[in-house]
Amino acid sequence: MKRIGISIKKKRGCEDLPVPAYATSGSSGMDLCADVDGEVTLMPGEIKLVSAGIYLSIPEGYEAEIRPRSGLALKHGISLVNTPGTIDSDYRGLLSLIMINHGTEPFIIKRGDRIAQMVIKEVIRADIDIARELDETMRSHGGFGHTGK
Repeated sequence: MKRIGISIKKKRGCEDLPVPAYATSGSSGMDLCADVDGEVTLMPGEIKLVSAGIYLSIPEGYEAEIRPRSGLALKHGISLVNTPGTIDSDYRGLLSLIMINHGTEPFIIKRGDRIAQMVIKEVIRADIDIARELDETMRSHGGFGHTGK
């Protein structure tokens, strides 16, 4: 398993929050915790920006993908608006999550709750080549469900 180092700085006042960590030896994502004052209510259909209370330094050639937690999605309809969110290697701002409540009940986010997960991914860059024609495939121009349900 490949490993890289990522530097994390906690936001002032977030010393009580745990650093992102893998829950098990087989986990691909690290849990991110809520940096809220006490608690915040996310109403059905509401979108809120919630701080994770950390800043990252990701090596060039890597990114962090921010993903919803499956248990929150299944049990409460809680997700992220831009899933997966991308944290680029040159971003040094506060890590914050654009959360949404797709459920039917208000959802309370308490300080320190695990609200998302972060997966570190290697980045591959594409070299773009302008072509007059593209190669043909069996699918070719079909899209948007053309192969059935």
